[in-house]
Amino acid sequence: MSKTTPFSYVIEPEEEGNRLDKVLAERPEIASRNFAQRLIEQGTVVIDDQKPSKSYKVSKGQKLAYEIPEPTKAEVEPQNIDLEIVYEDDDLAVINKQTGLVVHPSYGHWEGTLVNALLYHLKGLSNIGGIKRPGIVHRLDKNTSGLMIIAKNDKAHVALSEAIKNRAVTRQYKALVHGVFDEEKFSVEAPISRSTKNRKKMAVSSDGRYAKTDAQILERFAKNSLLKLTLHTGRTHQIRVHLSYIKHPIVGDSVYGRSEDEKQYGIDRLFLHAFRLSFTHPISKQKLEFEAELPEDLMLFLEKLRKSN
Repeated sequence: MSKTTPFSYVIEPEEEGNRLDKVLAERPEIASRNFAQRLIEQGTVVIDDQKPSKSYKVSKGQKLAYEIPEPTKAEVEPQNIDLEIVYEDDDLAVINKQTGLVVHPSYGHWEGTLVNALLYHLKGLSNIGGIKRPGIVHRLDKNTSGLMIIAKNDKAHVALSEAIKNRAVTRQYKALVHGVFDEEKFSVEAPISRSTKNRKKMAVSSDGRYAKTDAQILERFAKNSLLKLTLHTGRTHQIRVHLSYIKHPIVGDSVYGRSEDEKQYGIDRLFLHAFRLSFTHPISKQKLEFEAELPEDLMLFLEKLRKSN
């Protein structure tokens, strides 16, 4: 019989009326609706001590409990993919992900991901993310570069996930956006949910989950601004959605930005980089802070803007 890792959670007011599988998929240990549905079907999920269906509608204050079985076999193979390890100890690692690298495998796409690289370069990863997401505490989009925390055991994973949920992990990004701002600092506070028009996209919606992003202008150009962005929440595509919502999309964003960017700017990637991480070590309680400079291609792009400014 395989071992399981137990979790518990109290349904929040803003989740009232949502399907159980949707609520469960938002949990950092799961992060996939298919995985959530599979756990429900296997009977490892209970709500108020009852085993519900995946379409069950939750109510605020209900107690959700679930167990995640450890993987019985490794379907994802280690691969010698270049990986910049910024920091590593027995409990966690911090890596600087390159652009173009998908974080975790999906069905039919089991190779060439960050997880494949982690399995090759690191000794030990947490099991909480299952076979496809071992060690993955939070994610970056394929075309976003920068710093990520990787959990090497379940104890660290749970503590880091809770720290992110409780906003005890500072995550800061640099982004080049369209347009020039008059103010030096601003915040975008707008709820985000799955787009009703395109299920592959997220959108600002009144019935979405709370999301807040702080921004500070680092540099102004003729038609663009370089921003420092701080996440207060970690919704899917949050920065990209918020900046598009205020009509200042990120340069090179083919999904939420302007389709002519590659032709106009000669850039074929998203100008978004996770440059700073700050958090308390989940085991030693030491304060840790890491910074990663902009990748060379983005630095060169800024130099061209400065010369033509």
